[in-house]
Amino acid sequence: MSERRIWDISEPIEPSTAPFPGDTPFSQEWVLRQENGASCNVSTIRMSVHVGTHTDAPLHFDLAGSDIAGVDLRLYLGRCRVVDVRGEGSPSLVPAAALTKAMLAGVERLLLRTRDRHDHRTWNGAFTALGPDAAKVLVAAGVKLVGIDTPSIDHGDSKDLHGHHVLYEGGVAILENIDLSAVPAGDYELIALPLRIVDGDSSPVRAILRELPPDATNA
Repeated sequence: MSERRIWDISEPIEPSTAPFPGDTPFSQEWVLRQENGASCNVSTIRMSVHVGTHTDAPLHFDLAGSDIAGVDLRLYLGRCRVVDVRGEGSPSLVPAAALTKAMLAGVERLLLRTRDRHDHRTWNGAFTALGPDAAKVLVAAGVKLVGIDTPSIDHGDSKDLHGHHVLYEGGVAILENIDLSAVPAGDYELIALPLRIVDGDSSPVRAILRELPPDATNA
């Protein structure tokens, strides 16, 4: 049996990876180096847990919410659907009407591609967000995880984070900063597990999509 194809939908994490304005960017310090006589190479990194592809814990926007170590890992593992949507308005939001019944039929994990080009090194404050209205549609449809190829479910200047709260109250997990630019629309297996960071408000993830086995593509 041939191996199933894998798409890496994670942003590279490096000093040039654009952080959310005000967040700590990625940096790396070498503690031990073999060229200096050490037996191995060891480094220390410093970064916001929201740099690159990441998942928000409820604690990120609710003091009474779970930390990232306590989230249900089953939400981040399983069948998903990649769809194309484009934002509308200013600020740009995913239109609730674009999330049709046909698009969401039987879907528990939905990944939204809002743009054709993805550059992890560039911050664009005019990114498309999900927003509360589209979030309500996903909750009503029984979606358990939503991913978006932009930095946040809500806009960068949002103070209330209504979209985050609607998803949280509906039991929907969040993935942000995924890179879907090379992935055809369709159904896949998602694997995007967060780190077990106690008291963590978020976690970087190595998010991948895996081709479904032939007997599952028509299920």
